[in-house]
Parts: sequence; structure tokens; C-alpha cells
Amino acid sequence: MNNDLKRPTGIQLHTRSRELELTYAGGERFHLGCEYLRVYSPSAEVKGHGPGQEVLQTGKLNVAITAIRPIGNYALQLVFDDGHDTGLYSWEYLYQLGAEQASRWQDYLARVHKSGAQRDPEVQVVKLDL
Repeated sequence: MNNDLKRPTGIQLHTRSRELELTYAGGERFHLGCEYLRVYSPSAEVKGHGPGQEVLQTGKLNVAITAIRPIGNYALQLVFDDGHDTGLYSWEYLYQLGAEQASRWQDYLARVHKSGAQRDPEVQVVKLDL
């Protein structure tokens, strides 16, 4: 698929459901949750500076997008209410996040579970030695 077809024809932020809706000329439509977009931010803070340096993002269950800034003709900068605003989401990356949402989300949930962390920042895990 060429890059023109990966550029959304419509972008709508649904604040109540905390979803970014992307529509495409080919008829595809993706609803990407703010939490999903935050934990898969293309920023160095999340991806690290090379393979194996990824940082698992946790406690982002209720994160919201507060601003969307177009970056030239190739990307969006998403500003999250937790202060994160350094990732530039290219059209290609946004399309990839939509197309691979189910598998990426399951991978994320598995990594959170394996780490013993929580998606909800209000929940604290306390281990007791009995």
C-alpha cells in the first residue's frame, strides 16, 4: 500500500470513550484507544534508542489525549494528559497501529501481566510473605 493510501482522510478524537478514530480512502476505519496509543508511542522514552531498550509503559489505563498537532504532511504529535508529547506518529505508523491492533494489544497485556505491573495507576500490587 502506498503512503498516500496510509494517510487518513478523517481524524476524530472521541473524548468520552478516549479513542482516536481514523478513516481511510480504502474504507478502513480504526478506533485506537488513548492507552494503546500512549503505550505504543514512537518516542525514545518508550521505544528506547535501539532494539531491546523498550520501556514497558504501565498505569496508563485512564490516559487521555489533550491535543493533536499536525507535523508537516507526514505525522501527528499527540499530547497526553500525563505530560507525554514527544512521539511523532507518522501516517504509516498510525496505519500499522490500526492494522495490527489486536495482536499488539494482546502482546502488551501479556507483557504487563508477566511484569506484575498494572494498567490502572490506582491499583497497587502488594506482595505479602505469609
